[in-house]
Formats: sequence, C-alpha cells, structure tokens
Amino acid sequence: MAAIEPWHMKGELMLSCNCTVFCPCVISLGKHPPTEGYCKTWGGVRIDDGQYGDVALTGLNLGLILEIPGLMSRGDWTAGLFVDENADVYQTKALTKIMSGRARGSTHLLSILVSRFLGVHQERIVYDTDGDTRRFVIPKIIDGEIKPVRSSAPGKHTVIENSRYWVAPEIVVAQAVRSRFRAFGRNWDFEGRSAEICAIDWKGP
Repeated sequence: MAAIEPWHMKGELMLSCNCTVFCPCVISLGKHPPTEGYCKTWGGVRIDDGQYGDVALTGLNLGLILEIPGLMSRGDWTAGLFVDENADVYQTKALTKIMSGRARGSTHLLSILVSRFLGVHQERIVYDTDGDTRRFVIPKIIDGEIKPVRSSAPGKHTVIENSRYWVAPEIVVAQAVRSRFRAFGRNWDFEGRSAEICAIDWKGP
C-alpha cells in the first residue's frame, strides 16, 4: 500500500442540493433526513492553498456530485469527482486520494460512507466570486449560482457557527439562484433550493 502523504487544502466550498429549506443534515450532523427524504447535491471547491506531499494543489478547482438515499450517517452514498483540466497526473491522483477519503484526515468519512464511485473526470472548471455571489460552471455539466440568505444585520450573512459539521465549523446559509446539473444520466434543477458556502481548512492524515 502506498504511503499517505501529509496534505492540506484551504479555500472555499459551495454546495447546492435538493432540500426545499436549508439542509437539515448540516444542523443535525446527519441524524435528520433531507427534506425530500433523500439528498441530491453538487458542489464546487476552490483551492487557495493546497499541498499533497510534494505535489502543489494551489489554484485548482474541483467539482463533485453526491447522492444520499436517506440519513447521511447511514452511508451508501454515490459520488463522482470532477478535476480541473489544468491538473497534471500527479495532482489528479492526489486530489482523487483526498476526495475519496483515502488520504484520511478531514475527508476520511468519504471512504466510509461512499459505496458507489462514478469516477474521476477532468473538465474545464470555473469558480467565480462576485461580491457575495458564487458562480460555478463546468460546461455542459454544471451551471450554478448561489447567494447568501439575507440576515437581520446589514452587510452580514446568516451564518451557522461553531458547528461540528465535518465540512467546516462555519456555514453561510445560502440559496440557489441557478442550479442545473446534467451528467451520469441525471438531469437536476435546484433553483430556489438550499445551498451553502463554507471556508474550508482540510488536512491529513
């Protein structure tokens, strides 16, 4: 078995899912089912600072798809990964290890919960920030735009803080302005549904 290298990834993650109100899985840490009884979600990751052993990951983007048949904590997830077309073979292998959970650390849960993997696909990926708005595009696959939900305090977001949510301790509550996914025989449109924005600081092993 290949040795697991020390790694870290700092940046931002945005998620858009089929929940009709903000995802109860985040609040309950997977103990409450999604609003529709099952979860369909896509996500985007922007890596501002990343390293896996000697392999630099800074500046790359990722996309992912997840399907969860009920409670998050019961597993049997389906997952797929999209890697930035600018990643070389070593970066792609490193990101696959991290996002499959095989690199342990912050993403290790994925190696336990995912039972079906749809593979790794290299694509052109755009992760754009325009003020509070986040846009994520993988041409012909994902077309997404999400915005934070307004808070009572001008200029501030509605935020969940000090959470034990594995993704991040602080989650910005958001909503999808546009959210379309077409791949793997799936055709989703989550406009107006739950979304979230998180600053990530993942590391391992």
